[in-house]
Amino acid sequence: MSDRTTLINARLIQPISGSLNRSDLYKIAIQSGQVNSIEPMTADDSTAENSTVMDISGDLVSLGAIDLQINGALGLAFPDLRLQHFEQLQRICDWLWQQGIDGFCPTLVTTSSENFRGALGAIAEFQAQPQSNSAKILGVHLEGPFLNRAKRGAHPEEFLQPLSLENVKTLIDEFADIVRIVTLAPECEIIPDGICPDSSPVIEWLTNHNIVVSLGHSLANGEQATRAFDQGATMITHAFNAMPGLHHREPGLLGAALADDRVSCGFIADGQHICPTMLNLLLRSNRGRSEASQSGLFLVSDALSPLGLPDGVYPWDARQIEVTNGTARLADGTLSGTTLPLIEGAQNLVKWGLCSGDEAISLITQAPRQAISLPDLSVGVPANLLRWHQTPHDGLTWRRLNL
Repeated sequence: MSDRTTLINARLIQPISGSLNRSDLYKIAIQSGQVNSIEPMTADDSTAENSTVMDISGDLVSLGAIDLQINGALGLAFPDLRLQHFEQLQRICDWLWQQGIDGFCPTLVTTSSENFRGALGAIAEFQAQPQSNSAKILGVHLEGPFLNRAKRGAHPEEFLQPLSLENVKTLIDEFADIVRIVTLAPECEIIPDGICPDSSPVIEWLTNHNIVVSLGHSLANGEQATRAFDQGATMITHAFNAMPGLHHREPGLLGAALADDRVSCGFIADGQHICPTMLNLLLRSNRGRSEASQSGLFLVSDALSPLGLPDGVYPWDARQIEVTNGTARLADGTLSGTTLPLIEGAQNLVKWGLCSGDEAISLITQAPRQAISLPDLSVGVPANLLRWHQTPHDGLTWRRLNL
């Protein structure tokens, strides 16, 4: 039996740059689990002999989704990870795969240094094991502890640390190879004597270790944000949340990011973290980026450990969160996250009439890959493909292609 499959009459995601025609149809050849070729369909098209043909009938085809900010699932909070949780972590990887996720960055929110090190050590051990047919850990996202106290949100104040190169090295150095993203507040950096105030030893050290610097939980103004972007920061953590709002005389962190083609902005589409009107504004700003831009918006789930579980009250560090209709809050009402799966966020954007199916799919597949320099659908990548169908009645639906 042939291990070659050819998908015919497939549409590819329309990039923001508009370089593809929405009506273009493609054939995608898959050999031994990898994409072997991607070619336009022609009038006299034929497929290779000994190839299984699958007619996609004009549906969209993409790689699976990528979640760059997910705090836990199925009852396990990632800061609580230890070696004894490997079986539970594998179940999470398997479950996320079933949810259309190819890869994710387990996110460690602010906690004690002991918890950080314990979780990082466990993830390093887990990543060393072979995995197949499950969502891959792409590296850890440290959301804290180097945040602005005034914008800490649900992060416990007692575990926040001053932003200094010494503190960053103490926390990360041993695990630099598995840390992919660090969220920090750039205005809080302690600059040592003898260092130019326009320099950032922290951002320089992180980027030299191939760690993406994301700005968030911050009161940075537009000038401070732009300085951080010039120094190498390339991302914003959950746009609009835990940062100043847009203002016509002071763009602030978010305004500076949206105007900078070097910067990617993560955002949440559960309808609670950002209202649909502001989501519409955010999406419209993204469509105005230049064709040369390598950045833009991408969706995150920001999901907490009850992801995949019903509404209810759950433990969260030493506190409790109450999940109602998928939204998680602390006892004092502070918004702490969501339990909405990533793809449902993309489906929301289409359901609310804010964007096309192509754009919504791009926000969870192409854009997050771009943000951390992963290849998109192209020759040579593993053929972990999703098929998308959009109708006025059912909205945006998907399924994995078994190839």
